[in-house]
Amino acid sequence: MEVTPELPVVVIGGGIAGLTAAREVRRRHPGRQVLVLEGSDRVGGKLRLEEVGGVTLDVGAESLLARRPEAVDLVRDVGLGDDLVHPATTKARIWSRGRLCPLPRSVMGIPGDLDDLRASGILSAAGMARVEGEPGLPRKILDGDLSVGDLVVDRFGTELLDRVVEPLLGGVYAGHAREISARAAIPQVVALLAGNPSLLHAAEDSLAAASDDPVFAGIVGGVGRLPQELARGLDVRLGEPAIELRRTPEGFRVLHGSAYRPSSVDAAAVVVALPPPNASRLLGPLAPAAATVLAEVEVASMAVVTMAFAAEQFPRVEGSGFLVPPVDGRSIKAATYSFRKWDWVCRAGADKGLVHLRASLGRHREERELQRDDFELVDTVVVDLAAAIGLQSGPVDWHVQRWGGGLPQYAVGHLDRVARIRSAVAAVPGLAVCGATYDGVGVPACIASAVAAADQVDRHLGVSGPQGTMGP
Repeated sequence: MEVTPELPVVVIGGGIAGLTAAREVRRRHPGRQVLVLEGSDRVGGKLRLEEVGGVTLDVGAESLLARRPEAVDLVRDVGLGDDLVHPATTKARIWSRGRLCPLPRSVMGIPGDLDDLRASGILSAAGMARVEGEPGLPRKILDGDLSVGDLVVDRFGTELLDRVVEPLLGGVYAGHAREISARAAIPQVVALLAGNPSLLHAAEDSLAAASDDPVFAGIVGGVGRLPQELARGLDVRLGEPAIELRRTPEGFRVLHGSAYRPSSVDAAAVVVALPPPNASRLLGPLAPAAATVLAEVEVASMAVVTMAFAAEQFPRVEGSGFLVPPVDGRSIKAATYSFRKWDWVCRAGADKGLVHLRASLGRHREERELQRDDFELVDTVVVDLAAAIGLQSGPVDWHVQRWGGGLPQYAVGHLDRVARIRSAVAAVPGLAVCGATYDGVGVPACIASAVAAADQVDRHLGVSGPQGTMGP
């Protein structure tokens, strides 16, 4: 098929992955139009800013994994490097059995310091003994994939899974450890097991060798500033959802806007940066095998409740917040003391006599918790905070952000599913996919998937700039 130079590249989805892909394609092909179609009224996807108590702050993702380069490099590339900051504290706790226990040092929940785990008081004597006995178990040979839960229970027992691993994974995936793929979600742990017969000893060695560099980073004014800067200079059409994707002799035709009176645009190449259900629907006519597999990827819904409290009435708290084991039956799954975690949030709130925090609710297949109205969700969070930290006053302002179907679930076999999706998509010249479904749900992973999608577009159009890199 001959590529028509006049046709644009169309990116469907204006989240962090779609915007990065659009920027990369435009940078590498400066003479070609790049059009972004976004169905909502703003760019950013799960990176979003709202005003709470007169302070604008994140109500979606609020930190970036700094030990991967993609996100911090992109922040610098778009001109926000001077506003990169690291958390004032990352010392979290676990609200377990009615107590706030220090979160022990670990590799995604795998203990890396037995003394630290013992001192935390999270595990019972029996649970602690089970962990301590792990080095004496036969070596675990992984044949294929298995769930995080199966791996942890096999090596350390149920209590460590329920009290430490489950709340950690719930904060990332809003899912359940007994269903989440070990190879997809905790590849670093799987790699440890491959190199040492004892997972406990391997985790201890890993933490001992770990860099002292900060694990996380943020942006003064909120991570939600990143997509706003990415969108500058891009041709972004808001309120224009893609309705249908067709093949043409010259490339593709994208129908968008109203289903009753849609507009259309012809494209030389298309990047689909949408959640699994939306991507599956669009790709059906062009890449049915990819659409079928995408339809198998389940998604979780959640809500983030951000609140401002009068500083003089807020109880004294320590650390950056706490995680909640689902086995305890609480409504919230985590709370972050934003005013303690980020100095810029603390300063902005202090000017108004306020402190800000956020709590998250909702796990995979537990959407019933989210069916209550916003007022009820806020009341639910306040009740749990009263039990956890002794809160005795209500918020002076709040915002409820619902993320419906926003988190893809990396179920056992996920890596194989991704390989099959990409193989089917690659069979359609000029078509690419990216986003949280493929290589990780964090911001750096989404950016990496976007660069990979731009590489695929390059292979179709011909390369005009360096592949696999990002520039201004």
